[in-house]
Amino acid sequence: MAIRVYKPVTNGRRNASVNLHEEVTYSGRPEKSLVTALPKTGGRNHHGVITCRGRGGGHKRLYRKIDFNRRKDGIGATVKTIEYDPNRTCHIALLEYADGVRRYILAPKNLKVDTVIRSSMEAIEPEVGCTMPLKFIPLGMTVHNIEFEPRRGGKLCRSAGSGARLTNREGRWATLVLPSGEIRQVSVECRATIGEVGNSDHQHVVLGKAGRSRWLGRRPKVRGVAMDHDAHPLGGGEGRSKGGREPVSRSGTKSKGGRTRIKGKWTDARILRRRKSKRYGQLKV
Repeated sequence: MAIRVYKPVTNGRRNASVNLHEEVTYSGRPEKSLVTALPKTGGRNHHGVITCRGRGGGHKRLYRKIDFNRRKDGIGATVKTIEYDPNRTCHIALLEYADGVRRYILAPKNLKVDTVIRSSMEAIEPEVGCTMPLKFIPLGMTVHNIEFEPRRGGKLCRSAGSGARLTNREGRWATLVLPSGEIRQVSVECRATIGEVGNSDHQHVVLGKAGRSRWLGRRPKVRGVAMDHDAHPLGGGEGRSKGGREPVSRSGTKSKGGRTRIKGKWTDARILRRRKSKRYGQLKV
């Protein structure tokens, strides 16, 4: 992976950097049977009400259907291409199974074209890109695309550069250390894919100008203290006064370190250590 840094020829280029996507082996049109339209919503729901602020515009995209389940067991799949996906931070890999079926999956780090990978409910060789239940994966290995519940598809560790470490198995529970620092238990029947997600250099990309954010469909953020008192809890008053209230979101949720998890959730017993944040002083460095 490589990041290109530009000379400060213009103010928009001064601090900008671009991911060269050296892992990508194919830049043509995606597999036609595996794409679908992706209508724009502008952050509105079916009533036309804004439910996600700051969304709008952006480049037109096609949605690539990703196989998060990996249920074609016992059939070898050859990696045909590594492709760019505008809908996610990582790259995707096009697989062709021995029976001719094609699927997209998240591309793990160091996955090469023409490699044959498999998925199975039994123990198989733990090679990069192979999928099997956590009860068969050796302890200490890094995994991604992890299921929360058996047969529900991968939910954890799907963004660029992410991966969880399998540290322990006890009874019907496996213990994972997640990238956030959270230590969590999931069922040993849940599947996971060997390796960490590729394109780890994504975190080093600097957009450099507002226009690149607009290309991604992100609109400008307006501070709460600059709004009217009807529009935000921190709005109104003379000048930029916030009325002595702690920083909150538009709905009143604390925005600097407050807990937002629902209390008494049934999965609380499966979290052995909650995630820590360096930003808000919860983790000393």
